[in-house]
Amino acid sequence: MRAALLLPLLVTLAGCGLFSRAESPASESRPDYVACRREAENSQDVRSLGAQAQVDNPLNVGRVGSARDVLVNRLYRECLRRRGLALPGGVESVRNRN
Repeated sequence: MRAALLLPLLVTLAGCGLFSRAESPASESRPDYVACRREAENSQDVRSLGAQAQVDNPLNVGRVGSARDVLVNRLYRECLRRRGLALPGGVESVRNRN
């Protein structure tokens, strides 16, 4: 009986948090963040790493893709630090386990 009374309350509270999205301090849509993302994506280091990809070798493509993601993230964060902007995310970046 007690659980039946609490269920509507829990559903209501869950619904409140389900559709609301808190704005992070490092909003990717702000011009400085967009510029840093563009700078990281167009870096010479990223382009030279992309040149190492061998399209016929799926393992190499996966390895180079993962290394590229890590490099772009590092360059993006370095750019944000140089500009004095807040870094997105938590303690450590999420990495794929390949």
